[in-house]
Amino acid sequence: MQAETQPGDPRQVVHAAWRADSARLVGALTRLTGDLALAEDLVQDALVAALEQWPTTGVPDNPAGWLMTTAKRRAVDHFRRANTLRRKVAELQHAEGEEAAVTDLDSLGEHIEDDVLRLIFLCCHPSLSPDSRAALTLRLVGGLTTAEIARGFLVAESAVGQRISRAKKTLAQVRAEFELPAAAERVARLDDVMAVIYLIFNEGYTATAGDDWMRPDLATEGIRLARMLAELSPDEPEVLGLQALLELQGSRSAARVDETGEPVLLEAQDRSRWDHDLIGRGLAALREAERLAARGRPVGRYVLQASIAAQHARARSADATDWVRIAGLYDILARAAPGPVVEVNRAVAHGRAFGPEAGLAVVDALDPDALGGSPLLPSVRGDLLERAGRHGAASAAFTDAAARTRNAGERAILAGRAADNLRQVHGR
Repeated sequence: MQAETQPGDPRQVVHAAWRADSARLVGALTRLTGDLALAEDLVQDALVAALEQWPTTGVPDNPAGWLMTTAKRRAVDHFRRANTLRRKVAELQHAEGEEAAVTDLDSLGEHIEDDVLRLIFLCCHPSLSPDSRAALTLRLVGGLTTAEIARGFLVAESAVGQRISRAKKTLAQVRAEFELPAAAERVARLDDVMAVIYLIFNEGYTATAGDDWMRPDLATEGIRLARMLAELSPDEPEVLGLQALLELQGSRSAARVDETGEPVLLEAQDRSRWDHDLIGRGLAALREAERLAARGRPVGRYVLQASIAAQHARARSADATDWVRIAGLYDILARAAPGPVVEVNRAVAHGRAFGPEAGLAVVDALDPDALGGSPLLPSVRGDLLERAGRHGAASAAFTDAAARTRNAGERAILAGRAADNLRQVHGR
C-alpha cells in the first residue's frame, strides 16, 4: 500500500478506502470478534485481497462494503479453522445475514458510529502510555501506515510498529472491553481521548524536533480526528471546543512559513493567507459549544482556548487584537486548568495587554524548572525583556531557549532574536 500509485490505480482506491473507513471497519469487526488484533488482521487480509483482485475485476461500486464483506467471511473461516465454538461462527453468520443487504457502511447507521466511538476509547485506554495511545489512534482510527506515523513523529518505523504491537498486547492482557465506559469513567476517558488528539495536532502544528517548523500531515490528521469525535459526541461542549481550537489554529498554517520555508511568528503573519473556511468551521463549532454551555453544560480548557483563538481569528490585524479580552480569558483558564504552560501563555497575554512588566511579573512567579528542558519559558521571557528594552537580558534568554529546542526552524528564530538583541546592546 505504500507503493507509488497513479490516478485511478486500484492500489490508490484501496489506500483511500483504508484511510476513510479503517475506523469503522476495524470497529465493527472488533465488535463481532471481540479481538482488536484479529479485527485489524482481518481488514488487512481484505485489503490484500482487494489489491490482488481489483486490478483484474475492477473497483467495486462500494469499496468499503466489499472490504467489510470480505473481512467478515474471513472471520468465519478463521473461527472454523481454529475449531472455535460453533456459537461464535453462528454469531458471525447471523451478523452477515442481517447486514447482507447493506451496500454501504453508512447504511449501518448508529451501530457502526458507536463502534468507531468504542474504538477511539479503546485506543486511548488508561493502561497505555500517551505515546502508545497516539500511535494506536493514528493507526486504527486515522488509518495512517506505520511509515506515515514514524515520519510524523521522527522515529524509526520499527519503533512505531513495536509500539503499536505492544499496545495491542497490553489491551489483550488487561482484557480491555470493547464497550463505551460507564458515565463517570467515560468523562475521564474522554479527556484522555481529547488529549491524544490535541497531542497529535500540536506535534504537527509546531514540531518538537527535526528540520521542519511544521508537519502538516499530522496537524491535518488531528483536525480530522477532532471532527470525527465531534460528530460522534455532538452534545459535549469540550469536544466541540477541541474541534474549534484545532480548526482556528490550523487556519494559520499557510501563513506560518514564508516563501523560503522559514517560520513566521503570529504578529508578522499575512492574515490574507489564513484559511477562512477553517475559521468559519471553527467559529461555528465554538458557537455550538457556547450554546450548550448556556444550557448548563460544563466547559473547560478546550472551549476557553478556542475562545482565545477566536479573538485572533476575528482580528483583522495584529494591532487590532483584543489583548485585554485574551488576558481575561487566560485568567479564567488558569483557574479552570492551572499549569505552567497556561501561565506562560498568560504572561504573553498580560504583557501585550498591560505592558511587558506585567507579563514578566507572571513569568517571575513561575518555578524556572516548571517546564523542564522546554524552550517555551526562556523564549517568552526573552520576548518580554525585549519589549521592555532590556536587550542584554533578552539576548541571554533567547540564547538559552535556542539551546533547548530540538527543532531547527525554531532554533534559527531564537538564535536570530538573540543576535538582534545583542546588536541593540552594542548599538549596532
